[in-house]
Amino acid sequence: MSDMRSKLSTLWIFATLNYLYCDVVTLMDANLLKGFMNGHVGGIEVTQGFLLAAAALVEIPISMVLLSRVLGHPANRWANIGAGVTMTGVQLLSVFAAKPAPYYLFFSLIEVGATAAIVWLAWRWSGERARDVQARAGATADAAVHSS
Repeated sequence: MSDMRSKLSTLWIFATLNYLYCDVVTLMDANLLKGFMNGHVGGIEVTQGFLLAAAALVEIPISMVLLSRVLGHPANRWANIGAGVTMTGVQLLSVFAAKPAPYYLFFSLIEVGATAAIVWLAWRWSGERARDVQARAGATADAAVHSS
């Protein structure tokens, strides 16, 4: 997987699956599930506003799966850095806000590792050289001619 777009998109898929499965496991915790059912978890009231904010937060990594593939280099690089820093920061804050359960800490370490890797890769991404873009365009044109 030499294409940086593919690497970044794949890391966002990996992070997203970890976020989602951590949420599933959280719902298996009887005490937390009771709290969700009562509308209060960890001192937070689970309101429609809270749920909307949670939906917006989880939309960041989901959107980055697609945006990593379709944005041009400068926008792609900065979107990955911004989203990666945001998600890394949110996850770290959630770990230090209260004493996390072992499973939550486990998932958090993986999630922070994935988003930190995204930031690092995007930061170091120097861009696509014109020669590489032309070679890819030529290969696409050749494939179109041969498939006709």
